[in-house]
Amino acid sequence: MEIISKALFGIANSLLIPDVVLLIVFFFRSLILVGGTYNNFMVRRRNARVFDEKIKSLTPAGLAGLKALLPEKHNSVFTQYLADILDNDDTEDYSDYILARYETEVQKDINLSRLLTKLGPVLGLVGTLISMSPALVGLSTGDISGMAYNMQVVFASTVVGLVISAVGLATCQLKQRWYAKDVNNLDRVCRIVNSVNNSANNNVPIDQKKEAQA
Repeated sequence: MEIISKALFGIANSLLIPDVVLLIVFFFRSLILVGGTYNNFMVRRRNARVFDEKIKSLTPAGLAGLKALLPEKHNSVFTQYLADILDNDDTEDYSDYILARYETEVQKDINLSRLLTKLGPVLGLVGTLISMSPALVGLSTGDISGMAYNMQVVFASTVVGLVISAVGLATCQLKQRWYAKDVNNLDRVCRIVNSVNNSANNNVPIDQKKEAQA
């Protein structure tokens, strides 16, 4: 039993360095995420001033005006997919395909925030528990300096893990709200585009429809 306990203790101690390295990597990744989210927020503010009211009051006659508001170079995933929808002359199936692709793409962005939310506390707890053991050993042997050092690692691991999780949670909540609004806007534009396409197809003479099918 003593051999097994020592082996388990050795395995646990060997995980401390990888855990600390991952905490540092995820911490800097969370800082980059904060910067990217802020940049996304500023872009969305500009796009909201341009598109929100236009899409809210959109009519079939206003599709050309909405398309004219699109920037020459897409500044976000939303404008990219909005341009694709406005260029859509196909069936409703294509619109559903575009919306599904958009939801899949934005999920990739949200997944990073979810990953940080879950892994931050886990890595912090792992570092805390691993460092707590030698701290208790130092306390029992009277090694106050060794205990103090290990307690520093305990508290640092916990704090960094919680900061990572807080950043992930905050950005995840923001992005979920943003992308839900984008899906609603894109869905409204899809419906209007499809109604225009259906009307155009219904007005095509029967002879032309037969020729197209042939």
